[in-house]
Amino acid sequence: MGKLSGKTALVTGSSRGIGRATAIGLAREGALVAVHYAHNEQAAQETVELIEKDGGQAFTVGAELGTPGDIDQLFAGLEAGLTERTGRATLDILVNNAAEVSRGTVPEEVTAEEFDKAFAVNTKAPFFVIQRALGLIPDGGRVVNISTGLTRVATPSQAVYAMSKGALEQLSLHFARHLAPRGITVNSVLPGVTDNGSPVFQIPELREQLSQFSAYKRLAEPRDVAGVVVFLATEEADWITGVSLDVTGGGLLG
Repeated sequence: MGKLSGKTALVTGSSRGIGRATAIGLAREGALVAVHYAHNEQAAQETVELIEKDGGQAFTVGAELGTPGDIDQLFAGLEAGLTERTGRATLDILVNNAAEVSRGTVPEEVTAEEFDKAFAVNTKAPFFVIQRALGLIPDGGRVVNISTGLTRVATPSQAVYAMSKGALEQLSLHFARHLAPRGITVNSVLPGVTDNGSPVFQIPELREQLSQFSAYKRLAEPRDVAGVVVFLATEEADWITGVSLDVTGGGLLG
């Protein structure tokens, strides 16, 4: 029996990287996991297969967040999948991980479209995902929002991305206060540079450069972050809410 046996979870953006590792980690503790994807259904199905190979349970749900009708589409698939497998549409754990990744644009070159897309996916979508999920989350539920360590440092080429994630942390703070009477915890996790499998991380010179941001002088693996998210979903984390938890591997130690 895992620590999350009998629980259900939704992890947005869980077809790869931190989202995939989080979905796998939650499933290993016994949760039934809804694996969300925007475009790559095959990659999401691979996450499901990895979970099932490990003895867990999962299913996919598709929706492009940050677009019209996204919340309705997401929850139609989620509720159908949960009801089919458990007989009810109850969601115990919500992890907002899906993000519009920064292109590293200097402030002078940021377009209105780029700005709006970042906030649509990284800020607006999580807000309304939580809003809709509140009708499904029982007392004692868990919400974890994946932010970034970039909200703690000045990196001009990442300004819009960091701004959108900083707003996400404010969302966590205020929802934590709002939902405390129901025993629902809401926290933010702030990863550092994490090897999510993108081709850029296969460039040796760049890997070495990015590794220097961590006090351990290595890139984070998705499981390094996922372990913290899984912990926040367990009963052991009952007394933690409204926190922005640094998971940068000492990236802010100087």
